[in-house]
Amino acid sequence: MTQRHRVASLSDLVVGQGIEVVVSDCVLALFRTESGVFAIDGVCAHAGGPVGKGKLNGPVVTCPWHGWQYDVRTGQNCLNARICQQSFPTVVEGNEVFVEI
Repeated sequence: MTQRHRVASLSDLVVGQGIEVVVSDCVLALFRTESGVFAIDGVCAHAGGPVGKGKLNGPVVTCPWHGWQYDVRTGQNCLNARICQQSFPTVVEGNEVFVEI
């Protein structure tokens, strides 16, 4: 059963940057881009790096540990179609950001 969790205030998120949040024992990477707010699994599929602390270029985040890249809108790895971080629906209501898990 999906539950909605408040994870941040919209004003806490800077366009073009990410943050890490913990929800229900899950580490999520939360990003604000020009086109919206997105959440993906915050633990890199390669070696467990902190995806939420990576550099964001448009919709693509680069994990700071080893350079793996993911599309924050979908979680899809940019080089290997078989690798995909789980993505989570986000909802913005006023200044509040929610993630559905």
